[in-house]
Amino acid sequence: VYAMGGEVLLALNIAGFPADLPREMIAEIFLGAAEVVRAGGGVVAGGHTVTDAEPKFGLVVTGTIHPDHIVTLAGAQPGDQLILTKPLGSGIIATAARADALHEEAHLAEAIKVMSALNRGGAAAMRRVGVSACTDITGFGLLGHASEMAEASGVGMVLHANTLPLLTGALIYAREGKVTGGAKRNRDFFTKVTVDKSVEPPYIEVAWDPQTSGGLLIAVSASKTDALLMALDEEGIHGYPIGHVSEGEGIALVTEGTL
Repeated sequence: VYAMGGEVLLALNIAGFPADLPREMIAEIFLGAAEVVRAGGGVVAGGHTVTDAEPKFGLVVTGTIHPDHIVTLAGAQPGDQLILTKPLGSGIIATAARADALHEEAHLAEAIKVMSALNRGGAAAMRRVGVSACTDITGFGLLGHASEMAEASGVGMVLHANTLPLLTGALIYAREGKVTGGAKRNRDFFTKVTVDKSVEPPYIEVAWDPQTSGGLLIAVSASKTDALLMALDEEGIHGYPIGHVSEGEGIALVTEGTL
């Protein structure tokens, strides 16, 4: 919803819980979800719960947007600048945490804080400024979702590894091999990605890393880039310029270059 520039209207809880999970814990999960939906401008209108051996919880969300202001994947133009609104590496850090291999608990705390932040402010900034295209970075990782946007728009993209915003510790754990299985599947599926030989392997891992509640990847005309960065700042969001849209097709991950 937010990646299309919309606002949340309502959400439905979709859950599966073990029969022996304490009711108090289940109640806290539903309460936390309701608080987040409220913060996003919507309400929880119901849902569906089943018994499951492994706890699962999610929300199905419906939003609204004026039909003349819908932001899609398909509008990126050569020369557009690419702005990312959250640092990368949540999948890698979560993998390290599950392996009990964290160097510092603060690394996981930072990742949770970033994952807990809504993209509502980013959507508001896009609406004020007007952008070419947008997607949110989730399970396909930065390179996968950038590939989708590039294909839908009929363009190429150049991403600069040295400008990617990273969660603290992400490179450390990537070097130690604490990467997800999803990252490998992303590499296998998105084949129009080229990586310059100068890009260090840990940066490549982070660029493929599946994200939970990742940020927005926004394509915006060069003439509006400063206005978008300012609008994001007004929403309390740091916008990170990470590359540009090019002629051709596919994604190029490089080490150096001018945006």
